[in-house]
Amino acid sequence: MLGIIIVATILTNRTIQSAMQKAGSGVDEKREPEQASEEPKEFAARVKYYLKNIPIKDARFMFFIFILIPVQTLFAHNWLTLPQYFSRAFTGVVRDNFEFFVNFNPLLIFILTPLVTAITAKKDTYKMMILGTFIMAAPTFILATGPTIFAVFGYLIIMTIGEAMWQPRFLQWIAEIAPKNMTGIYMGIGQFPWFMTKFITSLYSGWFLTQYCSVDLPPEQLNTETLWFIYGCIAIISPIVLFLAKNWMGKRLSQKPL
Repeated sequence: MLGIIIVATILTNRTIQSAMQKAGSGVDEKREPEQASEEPKEFAARVKYYLKNIPIKDARFMFFIFILIPVQTLFAHNWLTLPQYFSRAFTGVVRDNFEFFVNFNPLLIFILTPLVTAITAKKDTYKMMILGTFIMAAPTFILATGPTIFAVFGYLIIMTIGEAMWQPRFLQWIAEIAPKNMTGIYMGIGQFPWFMTKFITSLYSGWFLTQYCSVDLPPEQLNTETLWFIYGCIAIISPIVLFLAKNWMGKRLSQKPL
């Protein structure tokens, strides 16, 4: 409720107009303006317009949002795997305070996202997507070294930095490439793989916990190293494929900086 009140107070029409004027003044004058067609008013013409511009017909757009599923599985593991991992594979401070470690990522992302976004604002969007997803996926292999508090903090901090690097760019790119009056539809379909990620990850995470992080075994008999190695191999697919597809994607993701 407090957040709604603050947003309603700050986000006035005057604020919006001021932001739009500033954004317009920052457009590169050498760049040719995009020819965006106006949305028709007639129902039949409107349906034709939406069908013509529906994002599922855009192969590069669909590839881009779905190839992020592997790295997005780490988001789902924040509540599907990490709570059980912290409570079963550790003793002492981590086990007794696993709620703190589970919620450490949201706390960090709240702090780091505006900082990282400001620092990398002028960087190329596609390069930031590759680098960000790699930095997010790679520290999963740190957990594969064994259940230590240093591995936990290393994973959480580095992973969150990677998330802060690519998540804002993902939403920025969708908003930029969406045709006129289609931004909401593009945003909605862009979030659909995230819904699929939560569903897909839940199908196998329980089995992996049973096999490698069982509640019936003491911590010293668990094989969590294999668990996180496999999850790391899954997550690293996203930056690898994004890198291999950079020529095919072309300049589609080389949009203006933030």
